[in-house]
Amino acid sequence: MNCGLQTIKALRVSSMENLLEVQKLTIRFGANTVVDDLTFVLPKGKTLAIVGESGSGKSMTALALLGLLPPEARLSVQQLHFQPTAEQSFQLQNCQAKDWQQIRGREIGMIFQEPMTSLNPLQRCGQQIDEVLRLHLGHNAQQARQRSLEWLGKVKIQDPERIYRSYPHEISGGQKQRVMIAMAMCCNPSLLLADEPTTALDATVQKDIILLMRELQQEFNTAILFISHDLSLVAGMADQVLVMQQGKLVEKGSSEQIFEHAQAPYTKALLSCRPPLDRKVVRLATIDDFVEKEQNTEEKEVAPTIPPAPSANLLEVKNLSTWFPVQKSWFGKTRNWVKAVQEASFDIKAGQTLGLVGESGSGKTTLGRSLLRLIEPTAGVIHYNGQDIEKIDAEAMRQLRRELQIVFQDPYSSLNPRLPVGLAITEPMKVHGIGSNDQDRVERCIVLLEQVGLQADHFTRYPHEFSGGQRQRLCIARALAVQPRFLVCDEAVSSLDVSVQATVLNLLKDLQAQEGLTYLFISHDLAVVRFMCDDIMVMKDGVIVEKGPAEQVFEAPTHPYTQALLEASR
Repeated sequence: MNCGLQTIKALRVSSMENLLEVQKLTIRFGANTVVDDLTFVLPKGKTLAIVGESGSGKSMTALALLGLLPPEARLSVQQLHFQPTAEQSFQLQNCQAKDWQQIRGREIGMIFQEPMTSLNPLQRCGQQIDEVLRLHLGHNAQQARQRSLEWLGKVKIQDPERIYRSYPHEISGGQKQRVMIAMAMCCNPSLLLADEPTTALDATVQKDIILLMRELQQEFNTAILFISHDLSLVAGMADQVLVMQQGKLVEKGSSEQIFEHAQAPYTKALLSCRPPLDRKVVRLATIDDFVEKEQNTEEKEVAPTIPPAPSANLLEVKNLSTWFPVQKSWFGKTRNWVKAVQEASFDIKAGQTLGLVGESGSGKTTLGRSLLRLIEPTAGVIHYNGQDIEKIDAEAMRQLRRELQIVFQDPYSSLNPRLPVGLAITEPMKVHGIGSNDQDRVERCIVLLEQVGLQADHFTRYPHEFSGGQRQRLCIARALAVQPRFLVCDEAVSSLDVSVQATVLNLLKDLQAQEGLTYLFISHDLAVVRFMCDDIMVMKDGVIVEKGPAEQVFEAPTHPYTQALLEASR
């Protein structure tokens, strides 16, 4: 059957009720099967969620529906039937380029997993939304601009005019994610493919975006294929749930059936790996604990925590400010500034973890990078281990970087695409003189890969051969390779599914106990922050509005903004 538009004169009622019908979808890369004989239907106006570990085939399924599989992928399918209206019917597996121009963006919107690499770095954000509106809805320049600004406001961007004029590199990760959501939703598509749509967003914005997606669904009868590793989000969003493991469908059913009466051991394991928000736990359950060892770790999870031994401050920060110029006069003098961080003062004790939470764009990432002088602060004092690192020269700072490492928020742009990941991990070891020879460094690299849940044979692969979650694990392994003392984790587990997230968080805790590591842990996930952190700081608009022991902040928050964050997470 040709993909082009078909006039349907007689359709069964059951077919009209289903927007999308997928039968026996199989995707292979050489001998590796990443999606295996997957069948499901998505009714109009409903939400179907796909959950599973990183690499289970979730994103590949979405890409197959848009005809965006890599050239080396081999697609085998009995049917990919998409019917947005009674007069329109497509067999997606047969679509040609001219058909996809009509479908993508207009009938099927896509929120990609990684907004950092999904936006054109050479175009302003507003221009990219304008392009979608002009191409699919025929808007002129003025209409497109007005509609773009409306959608930037709908996705809760505080200064739509500024973001409209900004290039992607000038805005935060969470703001990029919201721009992507606006682009995907602005044409009111029949089907919205949402691949981890709220990964980089804090709890309050995440809640607003989910409400926005529901409003669109109700107003335009939009169907949503929702891919997420956040099971609490899926529970409140989905009508039906598919659980995938290594490309295979292991369980499906209504949201209530899956979350209240899961049958498959793998599904039960996924539900057990999520950190609880209502209490502090010592260790998280993992897939191995639940499936392979067939044991319930509930008692171990809720064991009381041991208060950390008193220690000296490893990092002391006083009145740290970081400003960025945004407007200059004809004479080169700066007239306006973005005050990303304003007079931040805090201490981090050796061997402990300070959590940093707040909205996207609140200054969290800027603060973390300023501490390492990856961004030069405008003012303030940073003492690391008694040394004022603001006053040391470039060579001394380079030597110190072995002790000060960072796991960046964006795993896609953090790895050199031309280097095998093994070399990306062993290179900093060689620079800092770790290991007596190359063989020693290779062996240490393999140990690190296995520690973060990857395999030894991944050493020779390139970054593009890994999923987003796997790339994040590679970034963690690279940061740990030089045996640092202080590690800034900037949304280090935000792109990981709950099972891998539990493994990595346990690993970070184990390394902290074994090596005495100190962490600044930046995250929008308050459940993860409660599990990881001894103390917490809350940032809003570049200002630290609350800080204190983790349990105190969670149990008795004093600032209205902190109270709102906690309320949105429940």
